[in-house]
Amino acid sequence: MEKARLTPFPREQAATRICMVSSFATELLEIRSKEPSLHVLVIPGNPGIAAFYKDFVEALYENLGGQASITAIGHISHSQKDYEHGRLFSLHEQIDHKVDFIEQELQHTEQSIVLVGHSIGAYIGLEVFKRLQNKIKMFVGLYPFLKLNKNSVTQSAIGYIARSSLLSKGVSLFASFIRSLRPSITRGIVRRFLGPSWSVAAVDVACCHLLKYHTMRNVLFMAMTEFQKLTEEPDWTFVRAKEDKIAFLFGVDDHWGPLSHLEEVNI
Repeated sequence: MEKARLTPFPREQAATRICMVSSFATELLEIRSKEPSLHVLVIPGNPGIAAFYKDFVEALYENLGGQASITAIGHISHSQKDYEHGRLFSLHEQIDHKVDFIEQELQHTEQSIVLVGHSIGAYIGLEVFKRLQNKIKMFVGLYPFLKLNKNSVTQSAIGYIARSSLLSKGVSLFASFIRSLRPSITRGIVRRFLGPSWSVAAVDVACCHLLKYHTMRNVLFMAMTEFQKLTEEPDWTFVRAKEDKIAFLFGVDDHWGPLSHLEEVNI
């Protein structure tokens, strides 16, 4: 008996465009469905570079059978070009930016809106959901960074650098220096630093977007404001009150969102 062959839904390529949101140039990565039943907005972590999520956006579109439009929105000035001329943006400003995008670009959409936030993007998404509860159908937090992990050496090291303007400038200058080397050398350094699990495409994005002085400065400045804000407890009361519209995916070995945080959600 011949086995039935399943024809997979064709993989669509996500397209990049620049959108002005409240006068700020914003990098978007998106796939538009011809007959969407919902619109998924992906909010990145930090670095907030939309291009890092290309495979995720395309896979999500494919797994939803092409029935949803998918948009990944980059953070302000986490971009290939220095559109904002060196200005630094805080966590709060990035939250406002996502609210403004929804009110500007998705205000008149007939489809339900689902927010998907990764890492600190989960915190941003949760705050956006709180402000726009009448517009958001559901929120999903992937490996959420919702509060500081005092046991994380990595967080302590990043926090130490981010709090120092001098160190932040030094790291950003060093990143731009690495980018100025021969492309093969730059890619080799980035791959060694990021680890073998990162794809060739992700390494290329890091070389083109992340190794820019303005981007790295914004990554570290945003991290500083994250660490200041996330000393506070998350609004677990709101999360529990909206448990039918909120879902989290935690990783077993994720220091940004350890399983102990999941236990707090379920208390």
